[in-house]
Amino acid sequence: MDKASDFLCQAIELARENIARGGRPFGAVVVRDGEVVASGVNEVLSFNDPTAHAEMSAIRAASQVLASPRLDGCAVYASGHPCPMCMGAMRMAGITEVAYAYSNDDGEPYGLSTAAVYAELARPAHEQSMKVAYRPVRPPDSQHLYAEWKAAQSQS
Repeated sequence: MDKASDFLCQAIELARENIARGGRPFGAVVVRDGEVVASGVNEVLSFNDPTAHAEMSAIRAASQVLASPRLDGCAVYASGHPCPMCMGAMRMAGITEVAYAYSNDDGEPYGLSTAAVYAELARPAHEQSMKVAYRPVRPPDSQHLYAEWKAAQSQS
């Protein structure tokens, strides 16, 4: 078995262990230079936190281990197809590779597919079910928020 398959098997084993603890069937590992840096499982139910997906937990743990919000050069191996939130977080963190063992099609009969969310996000913003609006409010007598941040960065 190749290294990628080994890492996917580790993610699947994490998912199985999570099932045994009453959790959802998702596990993930973050790998850099062929070594597991961190892992995570889906803890949505135990924390009542809709963002506590396996990939998010693994990313958070890897960022702590590596002492950086950037995970450039890292790969994520997940038991299931990462949802759009997790894919977005991986892109924001600089993850360079993602592999998963179970597809949205595999998860669909069990209510574990995020294909509908992907489809919704692919629609033009004005056609999506969640209303999102740009309202360029600027409090009077205050500096531009981003300019204030940039100035603070240059002082530190």
